[in-house]
Amino acid sequence: MKIIIASDIHGSAHWCAKLLDAYKAEGAEMLLLLGDVLYHGPRNDLPTEYAPKTVIQMLNEMKSEIICVRGNCDTEVDQMVLDFPILSQSAVVFADGVKIYATHGHKFNKDNLPPLSAGDVLVYGHTHVALDTVAGGVRCLNPGSVSIPKENTGHGYIIFENGEFTRKVLD
Repeated sequence: MKIIIASDIHGSAHWCAKLLDAYKAEGAEMLLLLGDVLYHGPRNDLPTEYAPKTVIQMLNEMKSEIICVRGNCDTEVDQMVLDFPILSQSAVVFADGVKIYATHGHKFNKDNLPPLSAGDVLVYGHTHVALDTVAGGVRCLNPGSVSIPKENTGHGYIIFENGEFTRKVLD
């Protein structure tokens, strides 16, 4: 199974379109979103082409291919306009023999692990900084932000395929 893992779109129609173009070009079967889908939040500048209504339309068109967890900027009103669940604090995906625990990262992250076993994988966003490290035997991955990357990590996402994780940067 080929999965695209991305986080922190923050309502940017420009970067959401680029992510979905990459999704199609990669031939992925699932889009795993790690929260902060529509709203940019009070601590972030407006992202390029901030247009949450356009992002809603783009993502709703592929609702059957999306698994999404709630970010700290996601609210119940967002769920009212999105046609796929976004309010769960976490999701667990089993693919290619790998247990992937997905969360936004403002609660569980490399410094505060959820109850996982050595060899499991934690994916989270929130920091807008790409990361690939091991903590307590758990591989911790952060794709960075699709729309508002920090620390010069680029507008990124992760591909999971054949048990391997690869980070890529959108052009």
